[in-house]
Amino acid sequence: MTKTAPQKFHFIGICGTAMGSVAAALQERGFKVSGSDESVYPPMSIFLEERGIKLHRGYGKENIPSDADVVVIGNAMKRGNPEVEAVLNRKLFYLSLPEVLKNYFLRGKHNLVVTGTHGKTTTTSLLTWIMEKGGRKPSYLIGGIPKNLGQGARLNDSKYFVIEGDEYDSAFFDKRSKFIHYLPELVIVNNIEFDHADIFNNLDEIKLSFRRLLNIVPQNGMVLVNGDDHNCVEVAKDCLAQMVEVGFSKNCAQRIRDVTHSPEGSRFKLGDDVYEIPLIGEFNVRNAAMAASAARFYDVPKSKIENAFKSFTGIAPSSDGDRANVASPAAALSESADLGNLRAAVELDPALSFSEGTTGGAQSGGRCVHRASGAARTNPRSGTFTSRRDGKGNFRRRAASVL
Repeated sequence: MTKTAPQKFHFIGICGTAMGSVAAALQERGFKVSGSDESVYPPMSIFLEERGIKLHRGYGKENIPSDADVVVIGNAMKRGNPEVEAVLNRKLFYLSLPEVLKNYFLRGKHNLVVTGTHGKTTTTSLLTWIMEKGGRKPSYLIGGIPKNLGQGARLNDSKYFVIEGDEYDSAFFDKRSKFIHYLPELVIVNNIEFDHADIFNNLDEIKLSFRRLLNIVPQNGMVLVNGDDHNCVEVAKDCLAQMVEVGFSKNCAQRIRDVTHSPEGSRFKLGDDVYEIPLIGEFNVRNAAMAASAARFYDVPKSKIENAFKSFTGIAPSSDGDRANVASPAAALSESADLGNLRAAVELDPALSFSEGTTGGAQSGGRCVHRASGAARTNPRSGTFTSRRDGKGNFRRRAASVL
């Protein structure tokens, strides 16, 4: 028997920022979408209703259409919720939001996933702004509102998707970290510390989740890890993708050096390149170095990175974000004819959040690990060579091309 593709979606907990953003994007793609939430208020309620999405205030089994093909269950939903119980009793097909992102938005894209227990939002915002200024116009999903972008999410028809990868669990029925579903081509691992004590018992469990993420990065992808963080280096040691350590220590192939601070920001050297950012502190310098290294992997010119750094205005505090939320919905879905270039106007829910090396030729003399066998690797973005081994089997990078 031939099954038809799903056409009708129902979202339980639709007024969360990411849930609402994805629901609206699906509606713009031609799917029929409905949803329910305990808190249905402007601006999100207006944003969704203007797109023809039927909203139900409160939860009830009668809210789920009899002909719903897919029910999307929000991260905050638990057993006992009347709609969750109805889904299970009626044996309906259900997905978590990360699974919907994977199957309807991320598949086939160049997905840049920014992870770490701290610093994700700033790094994701910097990287998104670099890609934007570099002409890539990426889709993005960020756990905050970058002032440069004015909203925390945009889902368009770009082949690039920059996404903040949260280690928090996906749903009550899927306790894996959200980022496992994000089909990463490039992963940034900023740091790994014990966090989320409500779902992880210890640091080892968190490290296992990161290992699972790095285990699905393709061999022609890239893993950028904090070379100053032992936990990051440890989880990446068996990764089969290209791996570069970024940091201040001598073991880092992309070594941060000559850092100076002033009231206007920070200046630092990364490899042979010098950058200035309007942010202060070692943590922000490393965030910027990670973002620059990721952008170089996608062939964004140094001049574009410099311009993006100098024009970066930071993350809106919650009060500014709230004001932006009220003003933003009318501008949503304004650019892309395909997906409507969805501009989510509200901040993401917290739960969504959401030694010397042996490498020859590395710019800093540090370690740059290439696990895959073979003489050379092609760049997945352009088909050009980005790396090869030398005659002794050591990894050799071409200047300004591997990153």
